[in-house]
Amino acid sequence: MNNPSNSLMPPAYPSQWKKPPFIRNPLTRYGLLLGAVIYLALSIGSLEINWVRLSQGWERAWIFIKGFLSPDFTTRSADIWQGMVESLTMALTSTAAGIIISIPIAIGAAKNLSPTWIYLLCRGIIAISRTLNEIIVAIFMVALFGFGAFAGFLTLSFATIGFLAKLLAEDIEEIQTSQLEAMEATGASFIQTLDFAVLTQCLPRLVGLSLYRLDINFRESAVIGIVGAGGIGGTLGTSMDRYEYSSAAAILLLIIAVVMIAEYCSSIVRRKML
Repeated sequence: MNNPSNSLMPPAYPSQWKKPPFIRNPLTRYGLLLGAVIYLALSIGSLEINWVRLSQGWERAWIFIKGFLSPDFTTRSADIWQGMVESLTMALTSTAAGIIISIPIAIGAAKNLSPTWIYLLCRGIIAISRTLNEIIVAIFMVALFGFGAFAGFLTLSFATIGFLAKLLAEDIEEIQTSQLEAMEATGASFIQTLDFAVLTQCLPRLVGLSLYRLDINFRESAVIGIVGAGGIGGTLGTSMDRYEYSSAAAILLLIIAVVMIAEYCSSIVRRKML
């Protein structure tokens, strides 16, 4: 005989919560998975892999590895050191210029500080800067201003604006509004509010992003130099074209060393700031 009290008990729920699938229909889910696998297989097949060239590439890679094990810092020492100084100069100056320009753009791109038309204008500038790759901008700058470090400086400054302004604007939008309201309640001007309520909260983040962008700009200077925008990249490209792998290895080792030193110094600065 059934106990009437059992009919009044609530239904049993699973003891563990299970996340529902992103696509609930299993036919749709497995169909999309099958389509992705087929697309991946067709994409790999369209690469037209030449196994002969691949084997020759491994042979050239071994030649380069042997050159990497015996780097030559002397044969092209003048070009190497000139290129390194040029890359460091480009990285430092472009980062500084990018920071100066990025701060007002980031403030304008923050919804909680700017009117709609300024917000849309600044967001458009950020979108354009982030859309264009450094190589494309470098080719354009070289066509406008000729070969040399000035084209590289403009390229890296342009890239820095999109990088810093976007991340800083997002950080400004997430600040504590209580400080903004307190400054406005005291009758502070907009500049005073920015100084004491906005930048004070975002300064550690700004320092960290700036140091990270400095690291990126130095590495990018080696890339854009290949297309004639100054820096160590031109010397590296020339060494590779002439099969001077020992000189190329020396340049790569110097780039790695500078990046590691910059990372160590930036970690110290961030630790002091925080």
